Amino acid sequence: MPPLPDTPALHAQLQRDGFAFVTAETMRRLLDATTLGDWPAFVASWNDLAADTYLAASGRHRRRRHATFSADTAGIRREPHQPHFQSLRYNPLQGDIQRWFEPVLPAIGDGASLRRILGFCHDCFGALAPAVRRWHVEVHQFRIEARAGEAGEPTPEGVHRDGVDYVLVLLIDRENIERGTTTIHAPDGHELGSFTLTRAFDAALVDDHRVFHGVTPVTPLDPQQPSHRDVLVVTFKAA
Repeated sequence: MPPLPDTPALHAQLQRDGFAFVTAETMRRLLDATTLGDWPAFVASWNDLAADTYLAASGRHRRRRHATFSADTAGIRREPHQPHFQSLRYNPLQGDIQRWFEPVLPAIGDGASLRRILGFCHDCFGALAPAVRRWHVEVHQFRIEARAGEAGEPTPEGVHRDGVDYVLVLLIDRENIERGTTTIHAPDGHELGSFTLTRAFDAALVDDHRVFHGVTPVTPLDPQQPSHRDVLVVTFKAA
């Protein structure tokens, strides 16, 4: 099947700017989202995440699951469960430790929605780095919760890089939340752009070598009601 008209423009923007904000409408086309029959179950799986016990007090209202995959010309395969590791260079808050998180559930890891998203990432990032033959892929399901008087911290480590090659952040759900603006920064710290993921399928793609990124704290619109921001984060790193 030939690439969608959106694809060359997306590649060009990532090559030019080092990041791209992709609207929900465009991302739905890129993922052929109308054919994802398991999408409701995929979204509902964010209700079954485990608490992130590694966080410092400033960002404790975060839940997550984690999985590791490999991707090459033979396809995308799930790897045995393993810890998530970042050096202090990239994560001064929680670096240089092996962080074991609850695994992404098998039905979600094998489901059409996640596999479609991983396939899109493999095609997109592979086109930007054709010399890479094998990728180490990590998948993170995140839920950031906000409470009355307690903002939720999507990126408690601040503006940062992840220590990978490419990153996808896909909004899954946003309930009773305000703020949560993604900011993109040059290595010298000056801001290159900002946008807010507000609708399911809104996405950010980042060349992690070239730019830094962060997300402002989220607060509840109605302090008396539950509030959360659900995202899927996928990272690709040359293996």
